[in-house]
Amino acid sequence: MGKKKATDPSDDSGSTKTKSTTASGFAIQTRKNGILEPRHSKPPTNLEDLYERHAKSRETASPTESVYKQYTKMAGQARNETTMLIETSGRLLKEYHDEGYTREFNQAFTGYPKDVGFNNGLSAPQPDFVEGLEMEEYLPFPIDEYVAGAVLYKDDPGSVTLPHIAGEWKGPTGDIREAELQSRYDGAALVHARNQALSHLGKSDPPGHASITTFTTDGKNINFFAHYAADSEDGTLEYHQFPIKSTSLVNSHAEHKEGRKRLRNAQDYAKEQSYVLKDQLKEYYKQQRSSGLDPIATTVPTLPTSGVEPLLAYEDEGEGEGEGEGEGDYDVEPQPVYQPTPPTSSNPKGSTSHHSHSTPHSSKAPTTHGSAASSGHKRKASSSHTSSQTSSYASSRHRHKSYWKKDPETGRYYHKHSDGTFTWLDDEEDERD
Repeated sequence: MGKKKATDPSDDSGSTKTKSTTASGFAIQTRKNGILEPRHSKPPTNLEDLYERHAKSRETASPTESVYKQYTKMAGQARNETTMLIETSGRLLKEYHDEGYTREFNQAFTGYPKDVGFNNGLSAPQPDFVEGLEMEEYLPFPIDEYVAGAVLYKDDPGSVTLPHIAGEWKGPTGDIREAELQSRYDGAALVHARNQALSHLGKSDPPGHASITTFTTDGKNINFFAHYAADSEDGTLEYHQFPIKSTSLVNSHAEHKEGRKRLRNAQDYAKEQSYVLKDQLKEYYKQQRSSGLDPIATTVPTLPTSGVEPLLAYEDEGEGEGEGEGEGDYDVEPQPVYQPTPPTSSNPKGSTSHHSHSTPHSSKAPTTHGSAASSGHKRKASSSHTSSQTSSYASSRHRHKSYWKKDPETGRYYHKHSDGTFTWLDDEEDERD
């Protein structure tokens, strides 16, 4: 399908330039980013379990001989990729009627953060098919604030969120290897987002365990892949794409039923994984709120590298999805040399509160004469402070970890909220400063 185009950095007009996945270095860049081809990927530790899940019998009836013949007719007559997707997806995919569980076709991940490792210098993933829960289902947990890459589409409360399955189609003349490359990139994106969610919970999948599935099809054959991330021997993170099974959809009625069954079982497993993770995130958020702790304060946030601008989401450049030239294209974006953004400075103000209480939210920003104030790292109290001052802050800082930041000019502690306001932590010792 038509994939997202990247802006040409040399063109100030905002025009776009399409670059093919096979002709513009996309495959090489994905490998540099740690995404492995199937032949270099290692089997997941739960491969046998995946075999069994995909092969198990279904309670619903299999497609009849006449349904199979109609499928082969429509797949054989398709002249392009779009027609192939439309004519085959409805006959292969299971359609769920759960409120809040949705799917999208050929939609770029405009809400995904740029340059987080696996996608350095690449345009946003844009699978032909992705399926998962809507962002609304995670409320009251504000998942968009705490888990980078979870919400796929920018400024969309109904966005697919933390999906566990994606698929790529090719037409009768398409290169299935290109679909495999695209699904490799799609799978890495889904793995990264899941790992971020688990990190927020303070946990991770067992080493080598694959929870993400992708598939590729040209209407005649369907191929399934398992995805996970693991550290390499030199300590760098690598994303594995291991083949699970390939099945013909047209050779015989029996093989057609097998391929369709495996796809629907993969969908069921992805749905199950999505609901389990959603419930864990909501329960964790509930526990943190009931204990009086801010959920952010109990986890280690993902921070930008020192001296590098904060991560930005992919921008929607106004193209119609699935339109235009360059079907099956992802793009390679030249990576700029980042320079740190000079911090701003203002005098902190706010009413003083009393012992162990914080002030109301304030829009006044703390003074930031230096990168240390905004680095996200916890700073030690100045040696010139009295022992009573040190002990006064110690319990709060130990309890909230990186929640409070110290203003280097005043020595006071503050927290910046997502809406741009500030809370100041003052006590009786602050009043004597």
